[in-house]
Amino acid sequence: MKLNDIRDNAGARKSRIRVGRGIGSGKGKTSGRGQKGQKSRSGVAIKGFEGGQMPLHMRLPKRGFNNPFGKDFAEVNVGMIQKLVDAGKLDAKAVIDHAALKAAGVARGGKDGVRLLGKGELTAKLTFKVDGVSAGARAAVEKAGGSVELPAAQPSEHEKKTARREANKAAAK
Repeated sequence: MKLNDIRDNAGARKSRIRVGRGIGSGKGKTSGRGQKGQKSRSGVAIKGFEGGQMPLHMRLPKRGFNNPFGKDFAEVNVGMIQKLVDAGKLDAKAVIDHAALKAAGVARGGKDGVRLLGKGELTAKLTFKVDGVSAGARAAVEKAGGSVELPAAQPSEHEKKTARREANKAAAK
């Protein structure tokens, strides 16, 4: 084989069809668009339109729910933390928080902080400062002799509105 013998595979490059160039070409006059009507004109894209029949995207049922108040936590299992401690990527004596887990490369994302989950075994005595913890994870940490610190609970929007309403009533009297 020589460099000057290299060719594309047959059919790999398709030449474009020059439409509207006489009846002998097979794509003359209307250029394969048929007669008149919306689809014969330029600039028409009727995506999802099925000739008046109910379109497929409207026939299918809706599914799911997007919670606007849902929290986005980076979920980390205690077993993974134990592996990082054993590998020396996490300091067992220091407080383990979002920044430490992010530096170790285990807490990806999580704009609302870290949530500790209970999958795996934990043997090291560790101190955690996280934004959420499952019951199993808390039990595993306390069994190993460690502790979990959560931030102070923020009042919900409903509680804030109720307190504001009460304050306004008191001020009005």
